[in-house]
Amino acid sequence: MSPPDILIVDDDPRLREVVRYTLSREGHDVREAGDGQAALDAVAAQVPDLIVLDVLMPELDGLEVCRRVRATSRVPIIFLSSRSEELDRVLGLELGGDDYLAKPFSPRELASRVKAVLRRSEPVQAATPAPATERLQHGRLVLDLTEHRAWVDGDEVVFTVTELRLLASLLRHPGKVYTRDELVERAYDGKHFVSDRTIDSHVRRIRQKLRDHDLDPIETVHGLGFRLQKPRS
Repeated sequence: MSPPDILIVDDDPRLREVVRYTLSREGHDVREAGDGQAALDAVAAQVPDLIVLDVLMPELDGLEVCRRVRATSRVPIIFLSSRSEELDRVLGLELGGDDYLAKPFSPRELASRVKAVLRRSEPVQAATPAPATERLQHGRLVLDLTEHRAWVDGDEVVFTVTELRLLASLLRHPGKVYTRDELVERAYDGKHFVSDRTIDSHVRRIRQKLRDHDLDPIETVHGLGFRLQKPRS
């Protein structure tokens, strides 16, 4: 198996050098892009296994890069930014980011986050044993656990890795109320702190994508968490 292909996107060459050194030592193949357009060109040439993406870049910032990448790909994205406010983190996740690391950060923490996101991008059933069919279905919605793909009425719906893990958890037990802490365990393996607003952002994106197909099976249970409606018989 070839090592993971990581694309580093940052306009600071010194930071790119630190990130490249850190991830290369972990056995990853690392490519670099010094601005947003170069990043889009690199993704078009070869979709990486993960993107480490700076938010604050001139001309084409990381949020816009994420928005454009998400139009065609579910490749995992870790945001890097000197902005540490929760609002900025939530915005990045709303656009389809899988994780967020504030500058300054330790190389060890970055390596840990990359490892965790890559692990989450492996087959979804690794978190919880999947049915023998390797597919979950809820009415018009079908989720393939090995291909990381979902369909509504045969039309594909593109979810991020984190969104797929959350959705798979809900699909396995329709009617069960999952607390936000339980969803954190399933989506992030409980390896680092994730706020309630982060989980809410992911669920909100899932619901919006399903609503685009006239489907809204997820319910908010106020004060507790979320659940998937039981299919109508």
